[in-house]
Amino acid sequence: MKDSASAPAALSVWAKLGKTARRWLNPSVTTHIELNPELQAAADIHAETIRLSLGLEDPQDLIQDLVQAFEASAK
Repeated sequence: MKDSASAPAALSVWAKLGKTARRWLNPSVTTHIELNPELQAAADIHAETIRLSLGLEDPQDLIQDLVQAFEASAK
């Protein structure tokens, strides 16, 4: 996703993991921000990396929301 403004309401942008709500985040600026660029690259973390933390919902709802999010980010 290009930025959080293009994320639909069904996806939240937060670094806090371990909850049952679905979230998306970019580890290079959240969970791995303390690593220098070389260490991030060694961990296969890049600016384009997206981490999904999936909640407890109907799989078809999740698929539909992800399709909507990726279509919105492509605009």
